[in-house]
Amino acid sequence: MRLSLITLLLISAIIFSSSTLDGNWRDKVDESLLEKLIDNEGATVSCLIMFDEKPDLSRAQSFFNKTDKGQFVLDELKRTAAISQNSVVDYLSNNEITFRSFYVVNAIEVKANSELIEILANRPDVFHIADNPAVKMEKIIEEPIQRAPEWGIKNIQADSVWSLGYRGQGVVVGGQDTGYEWTHPAIVNTYRGWDGTNADHDYNWHDAIHSINPLHGDSIPDPSNNPCGLDVTFPCDDHNHGTHTMGTMVGSDIANEIEIGVAPEANWIACRNMERGYGMPSTYIECFEWFLAPYDIAGNNPDPSKAPHVICNSWSCPEMEGCNPSNWSLMETAVNNLKASGVVVVVSAGNSGEQGCGSVQTPAAMFEGSFSIGAIHQNDTIANFSSRGPVTVDSSFILKPNVAAPGVGVLSCIRDSSYASYSGTSMAGPHVAGLVALLISANSELAGQVDAIEDIIEQTAIPMLDEMNCGEFPGDQVPNAVYGYGRVNALAAVNQALQYSSIIDVDPSIQVAFYPNPFKDHLSVALFNFSGDITFTMYDASGKLMQEQDWKLNGNETKAINVTGLPTGIYFYQITNGGKTFEGKVMRF
Repeated sequence: MRLSLITLLLISAIIFSSSTLDGNWRDKVDESLLEKLIDNEGATVSCLIMFDEKPDLSRAQSFFNKTDKGQFVLDELKRTAAISQNSVVDYLSNNEITFRSFYVVNAIEVKANSELIEILANRPDVFHIADNPAVKMEKIIEEPIQRAPEWGIKNIQADSVWSLGYRGQGVVVGGQDTGYEWTHPAIVNTYRGWDGTNADHDYNWHDAIHSINPLHGDSIPDPSNNPCGLDVTFPCDDHNHGTHTMGTMVGSDIANEIEIGVAPEANWIACRNMERGYGMPSTYIECFEWFLAPYDIAGNNPDPSKAPHVICNSWSCPEMEGCNPSNWSLMETAVNNLKASGVVVVVSAGNSGEQGCGSVQTPAAMFEGSFSIGAIHQNDTIANFSSRGPVTVDSSFILKPNVAAPGVGVLSCIRDSSYASYSGTSMAGPHVAGLVALLISANSELAGQVDAIEDIIEQTAIPMLDEMNCGEFPGDQVPNAVYGYGRVNALAAVNQALQYSSIIDVDPSIQVAFYPNPFKDHLSVALFNFSGDITFTMYDASGKLMQEQDWKLNGNETKAINVTGLPTGIYFYQITNGGKTFEGKVMRF
């Protein structure tokens, strides 16, 4: 029976009555942590010490090179974490307490008893102490194997993109899941750590599983209970789920004529965040941190130039399984920081569709910065299990999912060099991660331009309508809370991606420069060495005229562009002067 907060605090007061410290420390600690300490007096519990300081990463938008963007974000995150965590780190180290410091979120993971939690919560530099519960992956649905070509590839027209010559070349996708059988014939040749002869797992694989998850109920928490063991130094899958998702992103078994991957020539790297299907907030965060700037197997030398272009997250951590509002912010921070570094974060929307409107409620699918994916049948109708928006669990009421993709009866690879058909939004998300790889392989200027990539996918999706009306999102309008902007269309998205061009920073040697680009609340254009009458026009992606202005200049001048009322998206401009025309693109996020 769940204790009320009042009852809990009364019991807590008795247990901790020997304390001479201020009782207000409990306000900083998750109720679930206090309950665990009451239920298991003298035990240690896994928790996350949270710090309030966050760096300003807005300048990351000014970097058009993905590696430069990633390095800036990495440096700022590490600097902020080092300063704010310094005193607590010293205390834990001096008292020989084992901990793990994170910088992708400003937090420290530690196993603590009631005395240590009280000491830490009383510190003014500690913002909050969150629970770090073990949570179970959502159930996937196994389907009979059909040896026909993977239907999802044809449904989103990825095969038509291949005919244009774009198969994911030069792009790196990442996956955090139950692990990956890297030697499977469908994915071995696209693993970045394999050159066809030798394997090098540095910067290509990380295992965030350091202990057996207690939710399994193993009588003895022995690493031998897991088929992979712990802290594995090479990609290994202890479940099947991870290998299946990677196959949908990049899989291709040429010898057996099996094409299962949307981007079969993209490379992949990976992180294990679940132990036989059970994860923890700390394991998800650890993988996010590794993807920001992968490091070697020994855990040293993080390098943002080795970060993936997109990561697929087909896992769940809903409130009913232990995640709660106190640690949601950590997940959201991790997602936003990855996005700021130039990595697209694709997240499966969840399999709670039977709950109806508002059933998107799992980190990280519910965050504004996540690109959340619903699941469809072969006939382009929404799967009954696919979670619907908007997001009500945190009262944000934002639209989710963003788009939908194939997620029913999806054939892909599993352990032991085998294949199986699964259903779930876990199967839909990898289709979109593969699509991101196709876009970047078609136009390398999109690398690191997360908002532009997401906008292209949304704008080119096939609109889908539904009878279900959810809050402010009627089913007969687009976007809606069932399909988002619709079912993804790889061919249309790639064709639009080929038209994209990023605009470099202001430089006196050029004649026209827009900044910031991408923009949000304001946009300016710097004009150099112009004279006479100038006409400025701006069009949206459909060719509709959005603005037209006439200027008279003599020399160098900067003009402010009125962006009031412009929706997010890509815009095309023309500037004409003296018979010359300057053209380009800008984007609002």
